[in-house]
Amino acid sequence: MRKINHKIKTQVLIISLLLIIGLVVSLCAYMFIFQKKTAYAATQNVEEEYETIEKKFIDINEILEKNTQNKKKEEIVKKEIDLEYITKYQNNPELPSGMIQVVQEGIDGKQEEITKKIYEGDKLTEEKIVGNTVTKASVNKIVEVGTGRHIINYNAEIGDDIYITPSFLAIRIEPNEKSEKLITLNKNTKVELIEKKKEWYKIQYQSYAGWAKAECFTSINPNELKQDEIEIVQGSKYTKQQLIRSLSFNMKLNKPSGLSLEQFKKIFANETKDKNNIFKDNAQYFYYAEKQYNINGVFLAAVAIHESGWGGSSIASNKNNLFGYGAYDRDPYNSAYEFSDYSEGIDLLARVFAKYYLNPKGTKIYDGNIADGCYYNGETLTGVNKKYATDKNWANGVYYWMKHLYNNL
Repeated sequence: MRKINHKIKTQVLIISLLLIIGLVVSLCAYMFIFQKKTAYAATQNVEEEYETIEKKFIDINEILEKNTQNKKKEEIVKKEIDLEYITKYQNNPELPSGMIQVVQEGIDGKQEEITKKIYEGDKLTEEKIVGNTVTKASVNKIVEVGTGRHIINYNAEIGDDIYITPSFLAIRIEPNEKSEKLITLNKNTKVELIEKKKEWYKIQYQSYAGWAKAECFTSINPNELKQDEIEIVQGSKYTKQQLIRSLSFNMKLNKPSGLSLEQFKKIFANETKDKNNIFKDNAQYFYYAEKQYNINGVFLAAVAIHESGWGGSSIASNKNNLFGYGAYDRDPYNSAYEFSDYSEGIDLLARVFAKYYLNPKGTKIYDGNIADGCYYNGETLTGVNKKYATDKNWANGVYYWMKHLYNNL
């Protein structure tokens, strides 16, 4: 009997131990599962993973797509681009007032431009220039500006005798600055006009027949004039009313405005907004830009006004940069170009607009150069706005100042 009781007690003890062990295991399992679910609920990404695992069919591509969505990635791109030359202006009393003469051609250099691109997924969301390194230096262009008093006559007829006004004038085989020189003639040399082609004259001198800019000739021999008879003849082809009527929002900007040198000076002469006389003192350079690069100089001036606040910005006043040229968003002031005077920036931006924005790729532009056209979207304000400025109202702002200047005529 005692043996039976002892056996029963042993069995009860074993069963109790098994129950206790089972209870402990169940409790541990419960706590483990509870904590795991709570951890998945703590963040959105983990919860999505938990729900995905419980699906009957697992789509690996869908999971990978979810994991890569909205992830940003950066790309650094380097490319070689032109380094535009700088134009230096020098006064020459031997040339008629307002006339310009190139004595050294500018040569573009090369620079490596570094661009950072930011993508979200496959979409490009941001692109900005973060630096550049000069790999080949440019050569400055040197232009002489006439300050003398001579008669200038641009309306000579075929067969007329005309006279050379610069000290030395290269006569070229073709009507462009890069054509081979045929002969060099001295000031006051008499030649015969035999053909006209836009701003170029073809002349005959002895056995030589070649081309030079029309502005380098006068129809009156300065040697036969008394000092008090010498005057400057430099009027515009158009009246004030004709010029104002030509203005429109959709006008072509890759053509000169038609204003004379005196009219460019007039539109800034009494301008109260030009508090530091920056535009008044540099009006002639917008005119020279027209003559050299076939661009509307009033448009160029209006861009400078719009970008610099009439020359009041720190970049304009401290760096002689009226256009904010070269300023990057990350550090506008320090990255902006610095010029030795305002004329350099005016000349450079005229070439930039003509070369990259206002003419289609392959178009012959100034001095035999060919337009790059990489930012061309039309030769109007709207077309330039698309690539030149992120502000959609930029074109309206520039046109406002164009109207303002035309009304000053």
